[in-house]
Amino acid sequence: MQGIILAAGMGKRLKNITKNKTKCMVEVNGMSLIERMLKILDRKDLSRIIIVTGYQEETLKEYIASLTIHTPIIFVENPIYDKTNNIYSLSLTATFLEEEDTLLLESDLIFDETVIDLILCDPRENLALVDRFESWMDGTCMLLDENDCIVDMVAKKNLHFVNADQYYKTVNIYKFSRHFSKYTYVPFLKAYAMAMGNNEYYESVIRLIAMLDTKELQARRLNGQRWYEIDDIQDLDIAESLFTDNTEEQYKKITARYGGFWRYPKLVDYCYLVNPYFPTEHMLEEIRANSDRLIMQYPSGARVIRLLAGKLFGISDKKIIVGNGAAELIREMMQETNGKIGFVTPTFEEYINCCKQEQRVIMDTRKMDFSYSGQDIQDYFEQKHIQMLVLINPDNPSGNYIDSREIYELIHWCKKKKICLILDESFSDFSDEAESCIADSYLELYDEFYVIKSISKSYGVPGCRLGILAGKNSEKLDQIQRKLPIWNINSYAEFFLQIIEKYKEDYRLSLDRLRKSREIFRKELEKIPYMKVYPSQANYVMCELSDGVKSRKLASFLLENNILIKVLNEKLNNQKEMIRLAVRTDEENMHLIELLEKFGGEYIE
Repeated sequence: MQGIILAAGMGKRLKNITKNKTKCMVEVNGMSLIERMLKILDRKDLSRIIIVTGYQEETLKEYIASLTIHTPIIFVENPIYDKTNNIYSLSLTATFLEEEDTLLLESDLIFDETVIDLILCDPRENLALVDRFESWMDGTCMLLDENDCIVDMVAKKNLHFVNADQYYKTVNIYKFSRHFSKYTYVPFLKAYAMAMGNNEYYESVIRLIAMLDTKELQARRLNGQRWYEIDDIQDLDIAESLFTDNTEEQYKKITARYGGFWRYPKLVDYCYLVNPYFPTEHMLEEIRANSDRLIMQYPSGARVIRLLAGKLFGISDKKIIVGNGAAELIREMMQETNGKIGFVTPTFEEYINCCKQEQRVIMDTRKMDFSYSGQDIQDYFEQKHIQMLVLINPDNPSGNYIDSREIYELIHWCKKKKICLILDESFSDFSDEAESCIADSYLELYDEFYVIKSISKSYGVPGCRLGILAGKNSEKLDQIQRKLPIWNINSYAEFFLQIIEKYKEDYRLSLDRLRKSREIFRKELEKIPYMKVYPSQANYVMCELSDGVKSRKLASFLLENNILIKVLNEKLNNQKEMIRLAVRTDEENMHLIELLEKFGGEYIE
């Protein structure tokens, strides 16, 4: 068995990164693609490795010569790499193909060694390595039958994304027997190049062969092995987070992205906090049905958006404004005072980060085991001379909840003290009480009482970036509105507000399901010996780890099993090992419980 690597391309989409080197010399976490690939192949007892060069040929050859590779390497030059495609590069290796069984790879791949082991250990002689099509993938796809025979190969320009779940993407790693290459593939390759020219792709030849009744070439499906194709700077960035030296480093790189986790399709997100039971499939169908118009048309301006938001919460549009996520409104609201601001910590840090250090007056609930009441807040800030008080209820990350009676009393206390009160109730819909202060019965109590709410969390639509700010003081709301762009809300977010009224009952039912799931989840977590589970009225639970369990070690273990959790050590800074777990569906939660039990069995004596 020999290896053939196609490495003649220019890698134009990587722009300046490949200005003076080939694409396969690009590094992922300190190691180039070609070095990683050659080191893996060097352990597979290949007779030789043929590398087709072109762009920056001498640079690549010198670089490879500097590596410690024991397998003999033969270079084949494609002198017209800038005028041809990979069909020509592969045709230059025709003689080699006819001499031995071949493992064929493209040089812009990064993969785990198990990927190569999978195809080499398969007894079938002629295989195309494939994986389930995902949104990040680009290029030729296949349709397979139940016997792994290739039914069709679909060029990327002919892909129908409604059928995406039926497609398999070629990994661009193939295994050809000498007999297949000599009597089938090479003859077809030469004939196709002669008929269609050299600016084509060798996959086109595979497509022709796949249509033959002989069914000589079959597919080998991956089942979770990691690989990535590096075409542009985004691919490189994602590969950096996938292929790290250790899982702790991978955890840091993934969480530092602050979202965009659809790029990791197998990842189950227990870090970010959204309603797993809403929107319903029916609502998503309606959004999909209108997607063409929404993406091609401008959204309405602020007046219409405020009208829709007011209708949703049953208040006047004069009492509400809508932001591109709650974060946009938090920033504007926190700039309304230069005085001292009271915070109950630990909490959502966006508020604290929006004011100066000297403005912050902190009520630290770590000393109270993260449990506090409305009266505790009044007692603490009674003599602190604050001008503004920020309260998140339920709190994040503790899940501590102050009921509506205490909130009512806190509003009156702030009014008496002339303190501006900002209440963030982004998670309040998940509470058993489910009482919202975005109502005239609360807003009319005090001119300087404001409610901020992230629609993303309770309604399960973080991609829409919707947040609202409500209050009686319409003059201040108008003042903040004028600081925002006229089109700060996109068409998808507007459409969500437009149709949500039809799905209010579905939303209510989703909250009921979430509360039941939370209770089941908490009870199961409490059975785990090394966990202390804090009471929560939100869609997450905070846990303290004991028996020497380190939160980062646990997070790394779970990430190895495609689950992402929130490590709270730095946020809480209380010399304890703390994590936060979102509440997801019952099935997902039970899978997590099983992994937590497994971790306890493997890592705790």
